[in-house]
Amino acid sequence: MRRMAQSRSLIGLLLFFYIGAMALANVLTPERSFSDTENRVLEQRPDFSLRTLISGQFTSDYERSASDQVALRNIWVGMKTDLDRAMGKKESNGVFLGKDGYLMERFTSPSDAELEERAQAIRAFDGAVPGLRKVIMLVPTAAALFPEKLPAHVPVGDQLADLKRIGGLLPPNIQVTDAYSALYAERDQPLFYKTDHHWTTKGAYYAYRQLSDQLGIVPQEESSFRIDLATDEFYGSLYSKSGFRRLKPDEISIYRPKQEGPVKVAYVEEGRVTESLYEKDRLNEKDKYAVFLGGNHALIRIVTDGPPEKKLLVIKDSYANSLIPFLTKHYGEIDVVDLRYFTDSLLDLTREREYRDMLILYNIKTFFEDPSILNLSEEAS
Repeated sequence: MRRMAQSRSLIGLLLFFYIGAMALANVLTPERSFSDTENRVLEQRPDFSLRTLISGQFTSDYERSASDQVALRNIWVGMKTDLDRAMGKKESNGVFLGKDGYLMERFTSPSDAELEERAQAIRAFDGAVPGLRKVIMLVPTAAALFPEKLPAHVPVGDQLADLKRIGGLLPPNIQVTDAYSALYAERDQPLFYKTDHHWTTKGAYYAYRQLSDQLGIVPQEESSFRIDLATDEFYGSLYSKSGFRRLKPDEISIYRPKQEGPVKVAYVEEGRVTESLYEKDRLNEKDKYAVFLGGNHALIRIVTDGPPEKKLLVIKDSYANSLIPFLTKHYGEIDVVDLRYFTDSLLDLTREREYRDMLILYNIKTFFEDPSILNLSEEAS
């Protein structure tokens, strides 16, 4: 009995020291604004006021900030996901842990109303600039291309059916590129990163070849490129989002034409001009995919030694960033617009710049979840 009492006292003392040590660590640990590991902005401690306390907002905000700012957070997150994996759990924060180390996002098919809303936005913009040739490519995720790598019985939407649904709502003059078939034909190749939601540069190359007919260009053979390894230490967005650890990093490759011409890349909103499509400094950061065009920007203007009379407008999400370099041989100028950040009039820009072609390129998940594509209908109204 005496030994049991001593044991309880020791456990209580250890627990007391643990709680005290964690409280002290939380006090001494400075607040962080951003988590490189999770690749997201962290909640900050809220300012206190009687109004927010009474409404409950202060308590809610404080709980979120306490979770984000807890000392040794990355260690606790890793321990939790390790424990989940040991117990057989295959999903974390909407990300599935698949076979061969693949991380894949949950995808939910959109409603008919959501489909129609997006199709209507594109139709409205098409009606406002009828003389502009328009091509749309919606890219399926890795879960659609490699369903056999998903854990058994996980609920995922039918992306192929959704691609056909949206295609059926667009007029015949808007050409829909079949990215699914192009990628499926090459599914023995590394088309998607394992720890990130993007396609690889090889996947982007096959999509570029598929686009060639609709854009009226002759694609370059893969053998005409020098393929350079940019990094073999890439842990991407799904690694950050899920918290799954103990996975191999991805490689990022850059395709450089063996006969490379001059290029100027202007980041219009920033007033910055470079002479490269690649921002090598971004390879030293967490989001190494940002090596392609420096990540996402409101408006990028690319000038090349391609045919000067050919101008292309690209409306896109980040999937386009690694595909656009393949198009620089075929166009003298390429304007790249990300509607999530672009606040000027796209219609005015289109009429002023007199583009020959317009490419809408999105990952299917972003296309259906991000509302910025609806800005096209506002432009045309």
